[in-house]
This record gives sequence, structure tokens and C-alpha cells, in this order.
Amino acid sequence: MNIIRYQTPSAVAPVLPRLSGLSALSSEMDRLFSAFPFFGGSEERFEGWQPAVDLYHDKDSVLVRAELPGMNKEDIHVSLHEDVLTLSGERRQEKSHNEKGNLRSERYFGKFERRFTLPVRVDSRRVAASYEDGVLTVTLPKAEEAKPRQIEVNVK
Repeated sequence: MNIIRYQTPSAVAPVLPRLSGLSALSSEMDRLFSAFPFFGGSEERFEGWQPAVDLYHDKDSVLVRAELPGMNKEDIHVSLHEDVLTLSGERRQEKSHNEKGNLRSERYFGKFERRFTLPVRVDSRRVAASYEDGVLTVTLPKAEEAKPRQIEVNVK
């Protein structure tokens, strides 16, 4: 019996190293295009950290979830103006750690702001936000005119 080391098929092997950089390239392109208003970005360039955000939608609502661990509810702000949802706030650094010697710091502190142009009209009177276990969830019910509806076909 011979033991043969597994090798990636030769047709795929040259492509694999190039694919690993696509995620970084995508993030950099998003950052670049968000700086220009004609690409859907904000006119003002906001410098700060940005929490990870997921957006979902179904037939009834748009759901936004943002990772904001370690933040107080009072430091999180959610606003809706026309079709733009803005999440902003500030994560404050614990003072007790500033006095001690800092060996390594990888967590982001300071202000953040994220703006999202919503893909459909929403009913702003019924928007709800909750914050649990470090995750902010914003539920934006779709306006009646934005919901898909079944149209009956009449036969003559």
C-alpha cells in the first residue's frame, strides 16, 4: 500500500491564491465608491470605525442587524429620513484600562456612522429597534405600496 499526498487539481491550483484577495478587494472598492455621492455614498467622508451590518428583506419588511458589542443603549442612535437609514453612535473606552499599561488593543472605540439607502419604501411610523446581546436589530415594515400583491386575472 502506498500513501499518496493529496494535491489540489492542477486546473484549480493557480486560481486559489488569487481568490483569497477578492474579499479585501471588494471591501476596498466599497470604501472607495462610498466616498462619492454619485455612486450612492455620502457627501461627507466619515472617519471612524464601522460595525458589521447585515440587511435582509422579505415580502413584509426590511431587517437590519448591526454588531455593536459592549455599547450602551444610550450611545446608539437610529434615524430614518426618506429612504436613508442612519445608524450612528459612540463606543467608549473603559477608563480603568487606560491607566494600566496597554500591551495590545484590537477593539475599536470612538464614533461610528453607517448610512443605507433602502431598496423599498417603508412605513416610518411602524419602524422598531431593539438591542440584545450586542446586536442592534432594526425592523422596517414595507409600505403597502411597496409590498408585492396578487392581481386577479378576469376572463371575458
